[in-house]
Amino acid sequence: MLALKNVSKTYDRSKRAVNQISLDVEKGEIIGFIGPNGAGKTTTLKMITGIIQPTEGTISIDGVDIMKAPVDAKKNFSYVPDQPTIFDAISGIDYLNFMADMYDVSIRERKKRIEKFSKAFQIDDALTQKVNSYSHGMRQKLLITGAMLSNPKLFILDEPMVGLDPHSARVLKDLMREHCNKGGTVFFSSHGLEVVEDLCDRVAIIHKGKLIACDVVGNIKKSTDTTLENVFLEMTRDA
Repeated sequence: MLALKNVSKTYDRSKRAVNQISLDVEKGEIIGFIGPNGAGKTTTLKMITGIIQPTEGTISIDGVDIMKAPVDAKKNFSYVPDQPTIFDAISGIDYLNFMADMYDVSIRERKKRIEKFSKAFQIDDALTQKVNSYSHGMRQKLLITGAMLSNPKLFILDEPMVGLDPHSARVLKDLMREHCNKGGTVFFSSHGLEVVEDLCDRVAIIHKGKLIACDVVGNIKKSTDTTLENVFLEMTRDA
């Protein structure tokens, strides 16, 4: 579903923000993407989504090269960035309808999905209000709802739990698993290692721009007597 081949990003001649990453994410998987601050997580996600271009390497989504056919590739995924930045002079329902229009979601389907997700995240009563009246958490929930409307083949999220209350965080985790059980794929970054350990089929660890591990949690831990947090801290102790 998602394939990165020798992907690098250089902002200047002295340092690569991302260095020769190769990664394959299969259909139906939840992959957690973790690393210290500045490791290259957000840069990698922005390259996957086409926001920035890699210095070298290729990225394909469901077999479509994001640089050669960006519009076709972007039809295959939706993205929730690390900051809930939305044009805030419109109402929540206007934003959701805009997102549905962008992905050609029918009127019938969008109504069902808007009702399902907005009620699950408890923002249904606020959809007629302007986004500029929303709290940080409400904006995050609105972004996630909008990203789910198209039933994307690949769901990409950058630190999605930040700003969510415990109820909404649980709803999101359940939706991510439900999405994969129905054949979708989830790729998300997080500093919440307990969430990653409990939820993900595999974990990819990036450190100083390099992918240093990608495996099931049990293989990375190598022992049931430790936690993913302990292993992560050991692997990135010079961060």
